[in-house]
Amino acid sequence: MPLIKGVIFDLDGTLIDSMTIWSRIDREFLLENGIADPPADISDRMRKMTVDESSQYFIDEFGLNCTKEYVIKRIEELVRREYMDRIQLKPYVCEILNYLEEKNIPFGVATATYKVLAEAVLKRCGILERFRFLLTDMEYPKGKNFPDIFLGGAERLGCSPAETLVIEDSLHCIETASGAGFVTVGVYDEVSAPEMNEIKAAADYYIMSLNEIKDII
Repeated sequence: MPLIKGVIFDLDGTLIDSMTIWSRIDREFLLENGIADPPADISDRMRKMTVDESSQYFIDEFGLNCTKEYVIKRIEELVRREYMDRIQLKPYVCEILNYLEEKNIPFGVATATYKVLAEAVLKRCGILERFRFLLTDMEYPKGKNFPDIFLGGAERLGCSPAETLVIEDSLHCIETASGAGFVTVGVYDEVSAPEMNEIKAAADYYIMSLNEIKDII
C-alpha cells in the first residue's frame, strides 16, 4: 500500500450524486436555444471541458447567436436550484471524511463545476468547512486535462504527488492525475459506468463506493 498523506476528491459523481442532472441540463439549454434534437452524447463531451471551453463549444458547434458569458450564466441558472436544494451526497461520504480526520490525513476538492454551486452544495450538506480547499476552473482555467489543479491541491496539502490520493469518477481525470505521479482511485458512478474497464486499467485502484477507501489507506 502507498503511504498516503493527503487526499484530493473530485466533486460531481464522486462526492455528490449529480452527473445525471448535467445530462438533462445540457439538453434543456440546447432545446431552449432552438436545437431540436440535441446529441445523445452531449454531456459526455462536456465532461472533459472547463466551463469556459464548454460554453464556447455550444456556440461554435450549434451556431448559437449569443455570447459565451450568456451561456455560462444561463447554464448556471438552470442548474443552480439542483445544487442549492436537491443534490445529495453519495453514500459513505461523511464516514470516509471521519476516517481521514481520525488518521490526521488532510483532504480537499478539485472540481470543474462552477465554484458558487460547489460551495453551495457542500455547505448545504454540512461538509464545506471540513475540506482544506475547493479548487475550480477559477483558480486553474486549464481544467483537469492538465495536472496543474492536482499539483496545486497537493501543494496545499503539503504532500508530493506520490503521497496524494486522487479520487475521480472520470477517465480523463484519472489519466491526467496518474500521468503527474499521483496515486489514483477510480470510483463507480452510473454515468461513467461505460468507461469502467478503461478506468480500471488507468487507475491504481477501482472502488464501487467510497467506503472502500479504508482498504487503500
